[in-house]
Amino acid sequence: MTLYDLVAPGPDTCAEPRYRITEIRDADPLGADALLAALPAMNRDADVPALTVALRALVPEPDRVAEWCVIEALAAMRDLGMLLGSLKRHGVQPLAVVPEVLPVLEELARRTDMVPRDTVHHYTAWNPLGPRQRMYTGHEMEGHLQEAVRMVFPSLVAALDTCGQLARLEPYDPGFALALDRTADHVQAMVDSIDFTVANVSPAYFAGTLRPYFEEIDVAGRDYLGPAAAQVPLWLVDLTVWQCDRSHPAYDAFLAESVEYSLPSWRAFHATHRGGVSAVSKLSAALSWETVHRLPLPLVQSAHSLARVLRILKTFRARHIGIARKAYSDELRMYDQGSGGAPVALLRSVLDLTRDNETLVRHAMERPRPTAA
Repeated sequence: MTLYDLVAPGPDTCAEPRYRITEIRDADPLGADALLAALPAMNRDADVPALTVALRALVPEPDRVAEWCVIEALAAMRDLGMLLGSLKRHGVQPLAVVPEVLPVLEELARRTDMVPRDTVHHYTAWNPLGPRQRMYTGHEMEGHLQEAVRMVFPSLVAALDTCGQLARLEPYDPGFALALDRTADHVQAMVDSIDFTVANVSPAYFAGTLRPYFEEIDVAGRDYLGPAAAQVPLWLVDLTVWQCDRSHPAYDAFLAESVEYSLPSWRAFHATHRGGVSAVSKLSAALSWETVHRLPLPLVQSAHSLARVLRILKTFRARHIGIARKAYSDELRMYDQGSGGAPVALLRSVLDLTRDNETLVRHAMERPRPTAA
């Protein structure tokens, strides 16, 4: 049992099947365990004929798909996705060589209310652990990258609740600071994850070996990105902390494309809060109304807590840029954009926005000293 299993609602009480992690990992509706255990060898040999036969062998009859529950449908998409990404990595559009998979992908998308291919959720959180773990290369660094992404999901699930609370509160309310403090604890997992990645996954391995498996594929005339770590939705936290009303068109455009790769309830969270008032704007307005030298204690606590969240977000993004710059340096670069569809320049812009909001909060807390009579 992992931390995610402890944080996520249990199978007997959770109405959201996508949080029933253990059940999804255990599911093997396609009987794919043995075949996917051989996937790293097929990829090592660039054996496109074998990969094509493997995908064709796993494609279920549409009648079977119609009988599956959401949990089984998620597991099936996970396993088909490993072969979709493998074929594309070797220069083949998978649906061009196995066209019969198209109606299956479309039906799985309908049954799960997600995009018609695998996402970062399938590749990490819903991926079995141990001998059944699905991997493109079988390299220990790939396993470390999967674990680095997997370890942040419990915190993102929890952050959904604390950020939702934050959106309903005002800075004078003691609960405002408390929601921010809890959010800061959740976001710290992102920093821990990026540090784990730096320590265990080399930029050369990611850029030269693993990144090609995250290429987009064509599904019914539309490109869908692969299960990249960049799909991990830190925007869940950004949204109510600062992004909903203090963003930038480039980041908004990136989010418009990224949100669709998330869980349905997370997309609903975005739709609910994207037109709201951010915590930064609420605090700035409250501080601007205060004319006294000594601020009310709840407001001071809210300001300190908000600054803490922004500092952690800033730290994560600075370290993320460091990794991205190495992976997409002139020496290693095979692609102009990251696996999530964003160039390194956008990462820099979002870091600047985060830093600007942190600076705004800090400066707003600075009260003028009373002048002597």
